[in-house]
Amino acid sequence: MFFKDMHPADIAENLAEMKRVDRNLAFLKLSPDLKVEVFSFLDIATQEAIVRSMTEEDYAEVLNNLEPDDRTELLENIPDELIKYSINLLNDTEKQIALNLMGYKEDSIARLMTPLYIQTKANKTVKQVFQHIKKYGKKAETLNYIYIVDDNNVLIDDLKIGELLLAEEDTLIAELIDHNFVSITTTTPMEEAFDTFEKYDRSALPITTEKGVLVGIVTFDDILDKIKERDTEDIQKFGGMEELDLSYTHTPLFELVRKRAGWLIILFLGEMLTASAMGYFDGEIEKAVVLALFVPLIISSGGNSGSQAASLVIRSMALGELKLSDWWYVMKKELASGVMLGGILAVIGFVRILIWQETGLYDYGEYWLYIGLSVSVSLIFIVLWGTLSGSLIPFVLRKFGMDPATASAPFVATLVDVSGLIIYFSVAVLFLSGKLL
Repeated sequence: MFFKDMHPADIAENLAEMKRVDRNLAFLKLSPDLKVEVFSFLDIATQEAIVRSMTEEDYAEVLNNLEPDDRTELLENIPDELIKYSINLLNDTEKQIALNLMGYKEDSIARLMTPLYIQTKANKTVKQVFQHIKKYGKKAETLNYIYIVDDNNVLIDDLKIGELLLAEEDTLIAELIDHNFVSITTTTPMEEAFDTFEKYDRSALPITTEKGVLVGIVTFDDILDKIKERDTEDIQKFGGMEELDLSYTHTPLFELVRKRAGWLIILFLGEMLTASAMGYFDGEIEKAVVLALFVPLIISSGGNSGSQAASLVIRSMALGELKLSDWWYVMKKELASGVMLGGILAVIGFVRILIWQETGLYDYGEYWLYIGLSVSVSLIFIVLWGTLSGSLIPFVLRKFGMDPATASAPFVATLVDVSGLIIYFSVAVLFLSGKLL
């Protein structure tokens, strides 16, 4: 494979499509610098396979030159027996950096930070800063911002590189700063840090201790990777399954089945209650078999409305638009939405029965009007119940510290299916009692 003049990301993509032996050999033929760049673009499964194929010397060279945040992600995901092996291949400086990063909580923003950035002090001139950048800037994660610290390494401001470029060489940094900056503490959960990046529209943000000491920076590309992982997990949970540890293409068949089987069993047991509910109304169905014709229509409408509401609320929570305290606002909005949506379906349902009856496509009998009213009124209540359930369940889960995405579409649909049948047959008894029933 000829990789000359290709971007490292494109090389990684090509390697991923090659057979295992050919891929490992092609990777080993890359230049030392290119190996490091390409390695960071590979997925974890491919990285592990390549690690196992490399000599100790080659792996040590790649590992010691990886960006600290990329190395932390690798060490978090490889098997335990490789972690100790990897740590022992690091030089003293890199080993200390790796252990420090892995010492923070798994969900803290500090796990994504890199100590490779440019910092200076307020008493330096612009010219001195540029000399410093020329000397140490090659290893920096980004040069978009320069961080200003005091004698105790406490962050006091940051400057865009453009501000330095436009300033005179003899200008003191102290003359350019205004002490107005944004930073994130090391213990901040990643979810909160995502919101900070979005709010201030920054490509990089400094990470400080509780006392304000600058210890690293986090760049937006690393944030994007984690947002992608989070959204993937949420989508998988919302689809009614456990999140996958690897990508779909790299997940073994039996692992894929195990991840999906749990929720399927729970949902299947839940749907058994639907059969129980229909059994309870067995007498009504026997007297008015026509009621059974509309069961799929009724339960699907409730499940669909519930899934819609759950999707809207969960996404709004993820974007920070809704908080726990907004539950009553959502209930009022969904109450109105449910009535209107249910009303629309009720009209369509009634018109459908009317047309079929009048055109002779199906004879619902002399009480067809009451059957139509039973279906229509049931749709209003069931769609309303679906929207309220779908929107309320994520708030309940959040209240108990659970992931709202667990309120998956299948889960909401199953809940509304069972309760929808009860509503449907109860309304039918009300309208058809003394007639068909």
